[in-house]
Amino acid sequence: MDAVLRAAVMYLVLVVLFKIAGRRSLADLTTFDFVLLLIVGEATQQALLGDDFSVTNSILIIATLIAIDVGFTRLKRRYGRLARVVDGGPTLIVENGQWLHLRMQEARVTEEDVLEAARTGQGLVRLEQIRYAIIERNGTISIIPAQQAS
Repeated sequence: MDAVLRAAVMYLVLVVLFKIAGRRSLADLTTFDFVLLLIVGEATQQALLGDDFSVTNSILIIATLIAIDVGFTRLKRRYGRLARVVDGGPTLIVENGQWLHLRMQEARVTEEDVLEAARTGQGLVRLEQIRYAIIERNGTISIIPAQQAS
């Protein structure tokens, strides 16, 4: 029972911590982010397993984490408001070629991040070419180009 409780607590703690860290922390990992993720994974493993490294305990922990995830998914489907709180929604960060700096700060996104997404996704090189830039729920940046004058 101790393993189930540890798994449930660690799941909730990690969900809260990654929610605080923001969506962009999970979208495009830098080397620093990857190293941090490895360290978090190791610390989480130690917290989950405690002193019991048996296969049975590992299976119990994995089953608990999957059950919690499935339960959360069902709750989010049933209660849309919960999904919005847990997963967030899309966030507009450029509107008609204008930076929305406050939203960018809240999402921890830089102008360089947006311009990189514009170049790689749409071949756009200037802010004026962007009608909308949106941070999606999964942390990626979607770019909608401005209409070209005919």
